[in-house]
Amino acid sequence: MPASPRSPGIVAGRLDAGALAERFSDISPRLDPHEALVAADRCYFCHDAPCMEACPTSIDIPLFIRQIATGTPEAAARTILDQNILGGMCARVCPTETLCEEVCVRETAEGKPVEIGRLQRYATDTLMDAGVHPFSRAEVTGKRVAVVGAGPAGLSCAHRLAMHGHDVVVFDAREKPGGLNEFGIASYKSVDGFAQREIDWLLQIGGIEIHDGQTLGDAITLDGLVAEYDAVFLGMGLAGVNSLGVEGDDRGNVTDAVDFIADLRQAEDLTGLPVGRHVVVIGGGMTAIDAAVQSRLLGAEIVTLVYRRSQERMAASVWEQDLATSKGVTIIHNAMPLRVIGNGAVREMEFEYTRDGAGGLEPAGETFRLPADQVFRAIGQKLEGAPDGLTLERGKIAVTGAGRTSLAMVWAGGDCASGGDDLTVTAVAEGRDAAEDIHAKLMEA
Repeated sequence: MPASPRSPGIVAGRLDAGALAERFSDISPRLDPHEALVAADRCYFCHDAPCMEACPTSIDIPLFIRQIATGTPEAAARTILDQNILGGMCARVCPTETLCEEVCVRETAEGKPVEIGRLQRYATDTLMDAGVHPFSRAEVTGKRVAVVGAGPAGLSCAHRLAMHGHDVVVFDAREKPGGLNEFGIASYKSVDGFAQREIDWLLQIGGIEIHDGQTLGDAITLDGLVAEYDAVFLGMGLAGVNSLGVEGDDRGNVTDAVDFIADLRQAEDLTGLPVGRHVVVIGGGMTAIDAAVQSRLLGAEIVTLVYRRSQERMAASVWEQDLATSKGVTIIHNAMPLRVIGNGAVREMEFEYTRDGAGGLEPAGETFRLPADQVFRAIGQKLEGAPDGLTLERGKIAVTGAGRTSLAMVWAGGDCASGGDDLTVTAVAEGRDAAEDIHAKLMEA
């Protein structure tokens, strides 16, 4: 008998290939030219635009929307990519609803912002589809820079350094480049292998080599890179995952949400990907939302996301929370895990309600249980294997200015560094700014 959403345990094929293809289709399809012109026409082209101030990469949003409105999307793409070389992916995954679109004058006045993210995608996709790479290298400097991590920060840094004429070698621990964009984003946000297509497009600048399967501290060391290269940029992200710290956390089928999302992103046939009937996700950020929604899309009958604080404290935006509930995910707030119950593998999760007290979050004294044959941890990631000699701050690499670490000629950016928010767009900005600082330092010699 074929599997179904009601099949017990963790099984593959709860839905057929056709249903899965529909469920995992592009959540926000690209605008067509007419739709883009209509959307662009809503922009007021504000002076001192608040949307531009809210963008971590400081894209000139009014300018690129005006360029779309005047029928030159390729020029709009150049405006975007000048500041954000991964503007195509950011247009798909950036939480515009809490950044540029949240402060849009149209949003303030009408409750409906200009669709900045979709317009950005329209422009960058148009340029990429034309096979155009609008940047070229400066005269080769003879300087060599090592970049650790082929995620958003590392790729952004590498491209800007290559533009300045430096040779860049990127080392990445995974079997293919992309980092979070390739392995950590919900499939319905980045369809048709876009992450790798964007990397292939980015590498057209020249001067960048990527070496996969190279882990810092194993195949390569920071001391070795410092000795061999003129500068080093660390952008390896956060490989470790926080544990629940409760009884039974090591029981079977209690796993990390990031691994589940990565497996799903790399799966060629979604009908072969197993998922539980009763899935519980613990956490309140984007990873938790992505794991919960995709469990439901794969055919899990009941998916519950549990977060220890109030709805207002969730790191995931209201838009993302609404997306989850629209797909059938139940969200329980103010509840923390107490223990994992089961004989070998998880069978239930026990939680206790919480409340805000004088000393912070405290247990409320009331418990409940949820049936669970699969539990995903999504309570944050941590830096593992930081090289000796680097100063750490709150568990991340301490940086000053444009990513300078405590070691000479070593910079850091992205999630592994103590800079800004753990967002793709922030990582891109930090990689770009570090590259400019590295270039200035190299040119002093």
